[in-house]
Amino acid sequence: MHPSPATNPYAHVSAKLLEAARLDGAVVLQRLDASPRGLTEEEASRRLDEQGPAVLGRQDRWPRVRTLVRAIVNPLVLLLAMLSATSFVGGDAASGLLMLVLLSIGVGLRFVQETRADLAAAGLRAMIQVHATVLRDGEPVEVPIARLVPGEVVQLAAGDMVPADVRLLSCKDLFISQAVLTGESFPIEKFAAADTTGDRDPLALQGVCYLGTSVESGTAHAVVVAVGRDTLLGSVSETLEMPEVPTAFDIGMQRFTWMMIGFAAVMVPVVFLVNGLLKGSWSEAFFFSLAVAVGLTPEMLPMIVAVSLSRGAIGMSQKRVIVKHLDSIQNLGAMDVLCTDKTGTLTLDRIILERHCDVMLKESESVLALAWLNSHFQSGLRNLLDRAILEHERMRGQTPHEGYAKLDEIPFDFSRRVMSVVVSTPTGGRMLICKGAPESVYPRCVSFMLDGELHPIDHDAPRRLARECDRLAAEGFRVLAVASRDVEPQPGYTRRDERDLVLQGYVAFLDPPKDSAREALAAIAAAGVGVKVLTGDNELVSRKICLEVGIDTTHVLLGDDVERMNDGELSAALERVTLLARLNPGHKQRVVGLLRKAGHVVGFLGDGVNDALALRTSDVGISVESAVDIARENADCILLDKDLRVLLDGIHEGRQVFVNVVKYVRMGASSNFGNMLSVVGASFLLPFVPMTPLQILVNNLLYDCSQVPIPGDRVDPELVARPTPWSLRQIARYILLVGPCSSIFDFTTFAVMLFVFGCTDPEKAALFRTGWFVESLVTQTFIIHVIRTDRIPFLQSHASLALVATTAAMVLVGIWLPGSPLGPMFGFAPLPGAYWPILLATVAAYAAVVYGVKRWLVGSGWID
Repeated sequence: MHPSPATNPYAHVSAKLLEAARLDGAVVLQRLDASPRGLTEEEASRRLDEQGPAVLGRQDRWPRVRTLVRAIVNPLVLLLAMLSATSFVGGDAASGLLMLVLLSIGVGLRFVQETRADLAAAGLRAMIQVHATVLRDGEPVEVPIARLVPGEVVQLAAGDMVPADVRLLSCKDLFISQAVLTGESFPIEKFAAADTTGDRDPLALQGVCYLGTSVESGTAHAVVVAVGRDTLLGSVSETLEMPEVPTAFDIGMQRFTWMMIGFAAVMVPVVFLVNGLLKGSWSEAFFFSLAVAVGLTPEMLPMIVAVSLSRGAIGMSQKRVIVKHLDSIQNLGAMDVLCTDKTGTLTLDRIILERHCDVMLKESESVLALAWLNSHFQSGLRNLLDRAILEHERMRGQTPHEGYAKLDEIPFDFSRRVMSVVVSTPTGGRMLICKGAPESVYPRCVSFMLDGELHPIDHDAPRRLARECDRLAAEGFRVLAVASRDVEPQPGYTRRDERDLVLQGYVAFLDPPKDSAREALAAIAAAGVGVKVLTGDNELVSRKICLEVGIDTTHVLLGDDVERMNDGELSAALERVTLLARLNPGHKQRVVGLLRKAGHVVGFLGDGVNDALALRTSDVGISVESAVDIARENADCILLDKDLRVLLDGIHEGRQVFVNVVKYVRMGASSNFGNMLSVVGASFLLPFVPMTPLQILVNNLLYDCSQVPIPGDRVDPELVARPTPWSLRQIARYILLVGPCSSIFDFTTFAVMLFVFGCTDPEKAALFRTGWFVESLVTQTFIIHVIRTDRIPFLQSHASLALVATTAAMVLVGIWLPGSPLGPMFGFAPLPGAYWPILLATVAAYAAVVYGVKRWLVGSGWID
């Protein structure tokens, strides 16, 4: 049931389409200045020049501006901009300028990396763009849907995405899924006749199909009426645009960001009040607290995330994985359940016709010929089994269709699991040839052919045939039964005519498992990803293949079981089941949805029209370059090679992205929390501010610069060995236990500066600030190498050369700066020689303590 036109968001469809629905197809062609043979190449080019590319929604004329705005509109960036503006207004231009430098580094790096990723993604998407089959001078050709123009005549078949708003000219058993428009999973049947109901609801019109919908079954010829923004989908694209559902990673990042902002919102006023009350200079306290706010803000986080994702997408493209949505990289790394089809993933995807036998299990040329005629004359989605029949060596160079002519077709669909063609025979009769799953063909048969004579189906021979089909299926063969019957002339044939058939025999195919499948599945299992096979194939074939590639088949569910179980029962069963066979598209979607509801991060790998719903429902939809249009459109990632080893590379890439982001979060959060404790303590203990606002900002700038290469840092193998979900609780534990470690050594430095170097005298405040500046910068920069790994740094784990270079450079700058000609400009004083051995001891002790605390956290299971 469709919504009423008054409330229907699709009611504002173009008058041209409504008019076309109510006119005869020939009249529509005439008004579009087209013909049933389609447009000429010249006319199509002329119309394309006039209208421009057929794109959905407005073309983004300023993509770089949008990227820049996206980089700027972030809570952390906006906070830093506000603090900078406050400094300028308050008269502290130097601090305001440094804040702008920090802001520019973060925003600039994010903008550059996202632009690079966008350009790379655009080039990759061009490789997998959706095409439509159109008639040009009567000949079918493939063209990108962006080059379609009104008046084109398109061919539609099962698995196609409807490429424009079209008026049907002819169709056969055409069922269209309009779920993209209505949310209804059940397909509706379409007809080529003019609509005379007077219904103004475009979704109820039976003679038109809409851009973005998909062909579930059947075939059709249609004329393009509207393209791009003129389509039903294009006219309401803004109202249809669903907000992206945030992933667990996105939610975790948002919570972490606001947690750090919350820390700053609480502590900065405390610092301001303590320093103002105890030291008497409210202006100095104000600018000091602003600088502390900057120091507590992980302003590089948006850049680190964006650069990590961009590098991940580019890295995955080099491994022949195209990422359509950057955020899917995170889900790919976090995935702990992979649902996959069997054909082409576990098998070679190269079907060979091995046997063609009659009911008595004897090789039969007539059975092969009937199967060949069925495959040759069908116009729907020609699958691998059809190709194997047509390419069989005994049919090469022959013309078994000579004397036969196609009269009609009853296309395949996933509920009947059979397809039939009706042909005229050389003797002038008419014959329906049916081919399909044995369990679907047998109930339609009333007799079988044996030595030229008909026998009733309750004979023992068909039972032996059924047992033989089961035996072959258990050996990994795919078996199709072949049946036929003579039919009387009539205007058209439907699925109701697939009855009273004569069973002729069977054809058996073999699609052996890939040599690499067992090894790849073992590697995926070792990576902590459970594999579940979801297939429409029968249980015996599927079980045989699964066993050969190392998938346990102790627990198996069939489509009938899925249908019978309620959600609670099925959800419990899915924790054990590894093979689900005889599934229809709705079953697959339900299984994926229940796995997600149970807390799993679910990937779905599929390439057929029956996989589209599950691809859309999963956390990360994965398809292949050779997939049908609607499967590729609903996928987040596209594998250019249909190989699980390629997918494994993608999983590792996603986990590396996650690990490097978490490195920055742990480094920045623990360091900032420790600094916050030190600042509060120093504010109470010292008669002067422990560091000037300018010095805090310089310290923060140098520390941030040292972390820029983190997105490209090396990752220890054990950190990507298992899926690791985002956990704010673990990060909080890390902050609360590792952060205070830095405060301990800040306070020892305070003690050294106060009691060893005599900085209790306010006249020596510059020396105290210089000592803490250098210790703070050197320790937190050096400790990056301890926090980035669970191993012993420098000995068992080595950072990337870029990270080593930036950390070393920033440490050297921090040591050089106080004694340089620039030192007085920043309020620094030269440090005594005795300071440096104490600093070295402090760094060594700090590293040892942090490493010990971190090992205890990991060993106790408090963090992963």
